[in-house]
Amino acid sequence: MAKRTDKAGSSGRYGTRYGVVIRKLTRDIERSQRSRFECPSCHHKSVKRVASGIWACRHCDAKFAAACYSPRTREAVSKEILAAHSKE
Repeated sequence: MAKRTDKAGSSGRYGTRYGVVIRKLTRDIERSQRSRFECPSCHHKSVKRVASGIWACRHCDAKFAAACYSPRTREAVSKEILAAHSKE
């Protein structure tokens, strides 16, 4: 029996509907929001999404608000990039 959602991932539930670009964007967003991230307080890789914009560490029970699909905001990412370029 063939595995139907190897490439499609979680967006395989849509079948052929909505177009390939939308399905790929949905797959990538859902993959990132369901993965584990590093906790800003205890630095364990155990932060999971509780609700839209609410993240919780399963190791130290810390809860914090951040972006909707990842616990890093755009401002934090751009500051990291600027800091890396200024060191060069």
